[in-house]
Amino acid sequence: MTKALCVQSESANPFDASGVRFGVGTWHLTSNTCDAIPVASFTNTMPARAYEIVPGFFIQDDPSAVSTVIGPTPEFFGLISKSWPDFADEINKLNANSSESVSYKVFFLGRHGEGYHNVAEVKYGQKAWDEKWALLDGDGELTWAPDPHLTAIGEDQARTAHAAWERELLQGASIPQKFYCSPLRRALRTLELTFEGTMPAGLKPVILENCREEYGEHTCDKRRTKSEIQADFPGFIFEDGFEEEDLLWTLERESKESACSRAKLVLDRIFENDVEDISVGSTRCYA
Repeated sequence: MTKALCVQSESANPFDASGVRFGVGTWHLTSNTCDAIPVASFTNTMPARAYEIVPGFFIQDDPSAVSTVIGPTPEFFGLISKSWPDFADEINKLNANSSESVSYKVFFLGRHGEGYHNVAEVKYGQKAWDEKWALLDGDGELTWAPDPHLTAIGEDQARTAHAAWERELLQGASIPQKFYCSPLRRALRTLELTFEGTMPAGLKPVILENCREEYGEHTCDKRRTKSEIQADFPGFIFEDGFEEEDLLWTLERESKESACSRAKLVLDRIFENDVEDISVGSTRCYA
């Protein structure tokens, strides 16, 4: 079993449907289930791999924790020990004392800031949004598809997350050694602003097709072409085999089971190929 420690960061907006989230959460992922997380574990046995929560490091691990009370960017991202060096030592000890089939990773998970599609959903309400407006590209006043921009508020939320990272770096936190991101513009821009000026030279986030929220039906969840993404975000690189067109998006909404399966593929990739601590920027915190 390989174990991963996940840190989920939350942002500045208590609004549930949007707002960069940078903090800590935990998930448990097996071949059959998918829940939300921060410290996770991975079983390296074939044919099944299992991921488990490793609780007890962050205040968000408490089942009774209330996110609106904790806030979007709590000090130390909610780390109970309030010591990043001690936290790193604990993770190193976990890996040093584990069998060869068990390993631990730390994930920092970030959610995108407010996009124009979020504004539209609030404007019309979820029911009307799901039944009518999410199927369109805009309403004459707002344009939310395909692949909407962040609003000015969304960009400010990402800058709040950036300030939180600067604060934590001064308190001994380390920048993640590997970055992955959704191909959607709102996630790419959020990650870009969050780590602007703090990402090590030469380190480029990797865009993963499967590191994106549920696709299909809603036009805001259709991505742009690879060429367009590359032109707007030259500081990112693509995973091998990334297609020019969005081959995932269809007129039918993706099922929760399919989204969980894709999330597991992202975790499998990371556990098989990476030894570093991970930051994942996605429109949903499932990788």
